[in-house]
Amino acid sequence: MTSFDSATQTELEAAAFRRLLQHLDEHKDVQNIDLMILADFCRNCLSKWLMAAAEERGLSLDYDAAREQVYGMPFEQWKAKYQTPATQEQLQAFEAKQAEKKSKAT
Repeated sequence: MTSFDSATQTELEAAAFRRLLQHLDEHKDVQNIDLMILADFCRNCLSKWLMAAAEERGLSLDYDAAREQVYGMPFEQWKAKYQTPATQEQLQAFEAKQAEKKSKAT
């Protein structure tokens, strides 16, 4: 693997994160529950990780501000425009995923 200096590595990771946010923004039809089922993370998780990264650096970033960065708009606005109710199939798949995680942990 190519090694980069720390600043370059950080810039590359930041660019990849921005691209991920752009990709999610371009695919608003992909619901958070779909992401949770397939990848075990969602837009809200990204928001929490962003908030935690700020906190690790002694910076203040509240959850609503972090979600606005990830969603590209206030969460309540995004939710009203793009979030759909979870289907029974999605809920069942999510519960199965959670049960699978729980069984692996024990």
